[in-house]
Amino acid sequence: MNYLEHIGKYFLMLGQVFKRPQKRKVFWEMLMREIEDLGLKSLGIIMFISFFIGGVVAIQTALSVDNPLIPKYLIGFATKRSMILEFGPTFTSIILAGKVGSYIASSMGTMRVTEQIDALEVMGVNSLNYLVLPKTIATLFFYPLLVLIAMFLGIVGGWAAGLLTDLFYSVDYIDGIRLEFDPYYIKYALIKTFVFAFVIATVPAYHGYYVKGGSLEVGRASTAAVVWTSVSIITLNYFLTQMLLG
Repeated sequence: MNYLEHIGKYFLMLGQVFKRPQKRKVFWEMLMREIEDLGLKSLGIIMFISFFIGGVVAIQTALSVDNPLIPKYLIGFATKRSMILEFGPTFTSIILAGKVGSYIASSMGTMRVTEQIDALEVMGVNSLNYLVLPKTIATLFFYPLLVLIAMFLGIVGGWAAGLLTDLFYSVDYIDGIRLEFDPYYIKYALIKTFVFAFVIATVPAYHGYYVKGGSLEVGRASTAAVVWTSVSIITLNYFLTQMLLG
């Protein structure tokens, strides 16, 4: 199929996803399970990576401004801006696209090839609404929290890097964090995160839901889901940055 046909099928899928759940109790049980699988189980890797990214950004900035005429508080300022504007929302979403996207595509692809989705349809269940809506709401609910944690730990990681390397003083770093803080940047990051979370939930679900074949095709769909989710996030990041900060 060509790209336009894929896009059309994707939006037709969304039309089925965002319908009223048939059984609220079942929906809430699925939602709690997806929050655990897609959100809580991703918390550890996000905390680990964001902490060290903040440290790397601070060290590289310190090495770049190794000049007595350049104030050292710019290290904290640059680390804060980098983590809030880009590394927090975008890099975290790319990581989740790989971890969560492959899980969603492979799990739904397996359900398709083992005819579990067909069984739901035979019982009169809207399979897209039943399977994809809880995943979408779980990511929209939990991923902004993950990004806020990533921002905070990235900034803390930069401070810890200063303590360990003696490239800059903590006082200067904290002064840079406080310099020209604009709450709109947090809002900007969260808006991007909501958009990226929607993509992370729905694009892999599309690839997994429409798998045809066996286990080999499920693996290919999982790879395609990660690739296209990452491409979508990077493309949307460009346009969102232009619209929100331009």
